[in-house]
Amino acid sequence: MSQSLLSEIHYFRIPVNDLSESVAWYTERLGFTLRHNNGELAVMALQSGPLFVLVQADRDSRGHFTINGQAEFSVGFTTADIQALHNDLADQGIKVDEIHEDNGHSYFHFFDPSGNKLQVHN
Repeated sequence: MSQSLLSEIHYFRIPVNDLSESVAWYTERLGFTLRHNNGELAVMALQSGPLFVLVQADRDSRGHFTINGQAEFSVGFTTADIQALHNDLADQGIKVDEIHEDNGHSYFHFFDPSGNKLQVHN
């Protein structure tokens, strides 16, 4: 196939341990808007980009994978002010790693209440 028949990524799904807690966390801590919640999954949105779907899953499910035993993120977010976001998340008691620089952009990792490893960069 020379040209893709796909046009965009519509949504990402990640597993969560407690859907209600996760909906509150993503809306209150990260500023997502709740679009739909049927008790088994919740559709969340930011100002732009794909939808973010939280799915009530088994307790040991995670939305990341491992390489050499180390957790690697599957979802990356963008911010215009990485230092302000890092400070805000840390002030809220959210587990955040230090900010790293790589070829002109900055990034850090953080974890949601279900233990999903996420990344944000500028």
